[in-house]
Amino acid sequence: MPEAIWISLAFGLGLLIKTIGLPPLIGYLGAGFVLSAIAATPSIPLYPEPTAALAHIAHLGVLLMLFTVGLKLKLKSVISPEVIGGSLLHFAITCFVFTPGLYFLMDVSWYVAFMLAVALSFSSTVLAAKVLESKRELRAFHGRVAIGILIMQDLLALLVMSLAAGQTPSEWALIVFGLPLLRPLLFKLLDASGHDELLVLLGMLLALVIGGLGFQALGLSSELGALIFGAILANHPRSQELAKSLWSVKEIFLVGFFLQIGIGGLPDTNAIIFAVVAALLLPLKGILFFFLMLLFRLRARSSFLTSLALTNYSEFGLIVASIALPEWLVPLAITVALSFLISAPLNRLAHPLYERLSHRLVRFESHRRHPDELPVSLGDTRVLVMGMGRTGTAAYDWLKNSEARLMALDSDLPKVERHRAKGRNVVYADAEDNTFWEALHMPSVEAVVLAMSDIEAKLIAARMLRKLGFTGYIVAHTMYEDEAKRICEAGADNAYLTMSETGVALASHIQDKLSPALSLVPEKAG
Repeated sequence: MPEAIWISLAFGLGLLIKTIGLPPLIGYLGAGFVLSAIAATPSIPLYPEPTAALAHIAHLGVLLMLFTVGLKLKLKSVISPEVIGGSLLHFAITCFVFTPGLYFLMDVSWYVAFMLAVALSFSSTVLAAKVLESKRELRAFHGRVAIGILIMQDLLALLVMSLAAGQTPSEWALIVFGLPLLRPLLFKLLDASGHDELLVLLGMLLALVIGGLGFQALGLSSELGALIFGAILANHPRSQELAKSLWSVKEIFLVGFFLQIGIGGLPDTNAIIFAVVAALLLPLKGILFFFLMLLFRLRARSSFLTSLALTNYSEFGLIVASIALPEWLVPLAITVALSFLISAPLNRLAHPLYERLSHRLVRFESHRRHPDELPVSLGDTRVLVMGMGRTGTAAYDWLKNSEARLMALDSDLPKVERHRAKGRNVVYADAEDNTFWEALHMPSVEAVVLAMSDIEAKLIAARMLRKLGFTGYIVAHTMYEDEAKRICEAGADNAYLTMSETGVALASHIQDKLSPALSLVPEKAG
């Protein structure tokens, strides 16, 4: 049974690759090549050829991936000069340089050279998002810039795929322009779906049936339909819950996409040479991103971290190739795998790397700073709350009743704007940024509350506060006892266990309710 062989090999190689700290995607591609080798060996009594079922699963994975990209497609995340300008300039420069280079060096047509340049211009949404999420940097300034650029690249990829497919829309295709009118109905369906399997089914209905098959029936790209229906739901408060509920389903189906590439044929010498040369050119991609970010007034640190997250080749390039250049799928798959082998370890060492290179990189900075990266002055603030999640917000709201000189910091700019709209004195700052600490002016601060969600951010903040000579009171919260000990060793005066404090607070409410009743019980006579 082919499916049993696919699943077994994909799991085995994916797990093996994951144990050495690399994305399992590389294992899935490897499993496909192993299956291709098995199919080409008559002495092995297994016939794991690609089937229509595998091709269908692969297509469903692509549609679900584009639907989840659409769910993250909020205008605020892409409408900024560094995101729009950085992504478009990088795309244009890459295509301008790579297209003639590939044409003259590889003896291919201009069309093939251009499509290969397009495929190599994209960076991996999957790898970058996973790396940033693992480091809790999705909401940091450089993380938001990187994700915004990736979304712009995904839109460019979709445009290229639609043009390459060469489909002729039907006369009914104009009804697509009326889809935004369906937003209230879709919002109500999302609200009514609850939190369980109906939510997953709604996502699949919109991505695969209405978006995928519906657009295909209109003579439009099914990929475009999946993306548009995701984008319609992007502003709903539960859009990210829907994206998370579809995550595992999407990942499983995408395994089929990478298996299908490998089963399509083993790489020959030319394919391996192409992949190695493209991997050697990968640093140029990161260097171009770095200087483009500096052009838009980002500091060297943000430019470096953003460019490092984008220094890889993309699975979207493979999706573009599957439509426009199917004969180049295998060479591009090897190229993507090699880029992941290079990019994943480098991103895990991003902060130490910047510390070693910072003295060389800061000289390229512009004297004019990006508005989101201006130095922070705390003025006459007496109490500072760092991190405005649920715990930080609760602490802030309790303190504001008795403390007039109160300020909070957070590294999530949209969150900062929401708090400001509610009248809270919140400023954007990233506690993990050394340059922030170097420029920080805090002459009147007497107490600091560390309420960030990430343990590393709390440790860095405690150390840096003491390093700057702060002698006031530092208090933190955490979920685990061992983390509380580390925070205190880093310089905090106290670190409270969140769940323990919650339990005490609940018990105090019970005590407050019962005490009056108990006081009415008559005392026993002597």
